[in-house]
Amino acid sequence: MAALALFALLVATVAPGAASAAGDPPLPRPRPDHDAQPGPPPTPPGQETDQQRLIREGHPGGDDSDALMPPADTAVLGTTPQPVTLIAEVTDKSPKINGGLVWRIFDTTPDKTGQLALVAKSELASPTLRLKPGDYVVHVAYGRAQASDALSVRDGATKKEMILDAGGLKLNAMITGDLPIPFNLLHFDVFTAGTNEADRSLVAEKISAGDTLTLNAGTYHIVSHFGDVNAVVRADLRVEPGQLTEATLYQKAAQVSFKLVSVAGGEAIADIDWTVKSKDGATIFTNTGTFPATVLEEGTYTVVAKRGDKVYNRAFQVAAGKPEDVEVLTTAN
Repeated sequence: MAALALFALLVATVAPGAASAAGDPPLPRPRPDHDAQPGPPPTPPGQETDQQRLIREGHPGGDDSDALMPPADTAVLGTTPQPVTLIAEVTDKSPKINGGLVWRIFDTTPDKTGQLALVAKSELASPTLRLKPGDYVVHVAYGRAQASDALSVRDGATKKEMILDAGGLKLNAMITGDLPIPFNLLHFDVFTAGTNEADRSLVAEKISAGDTLTLNAGTYHIVSHFGDVNAVVRADLRVEPGQLTEATLYQKAAQVSFKLVSVAGGEAIADIDWTVKSKDGATIFTNTGTFPATVLEEGTYTVVAKRGDKVYNRAFQVAAGKPEDVEVLTTAN
């Protein structure tokens, strides 16, 4: 893994929810000088004023002539939109990301469908939006990496900085012996980590060799497909924040083609129904045509060619990296 200079990525940072305390918080004690001041005789609860009730319950400022000031977080908010500047960075020591970002601002109250309403969207690297004072959820995406956090807008300018621990992943595969694989026959699927298929979620599919993915930092399950039958290799790879992870997976497979001929080396007979079975008898490939081709992992197979009511078959071997042209003779039983 090589350091990724100024790599423009981000990572999901889910905003932690505030923990709720059990029961109501205790009332604050009276101001220290409250008991030292002479006060009026107690008034029955049913006859006391609001100001007297506040004094009795010990609210600070309850004995002042001015009305109690509400806590800062419950103060009445204005309705005039305020400027909000959004910035994303790879790490706290990285410069801000300068392109490729998609920002979305959501309301915090779900609608009738249970979804958060989209309030604003921008594809600028560092947009300045105008939002009414209130609470929001900010979401930013870059490639397949994403992050979200709480956003509080009050009177005056607000600056929201997202620190995005993320990295890059660049994949390739070769046949054992460092033999190249044709570009059009190779692709990768990327999943979240997990002990089995049920534990994993698809992150990206049909990724070409050499493509660089931007991903949240973490461990991923990689599946390399050579062809579309059974040549599959898996690996778990770790993506580090601010770094590019490059990996090459090795396949033990080969390309195989088939033809039905009346004599060895003869012309292929057209319109044949083909079936390839694995050593345990499972069907892994079917095709109708004259000269079908596929990719198979190394091993022993049986190919069946059907022409009308005639059926021909042949066993064959696949060795890693060795292309095979399998001929099936009409004279074979």
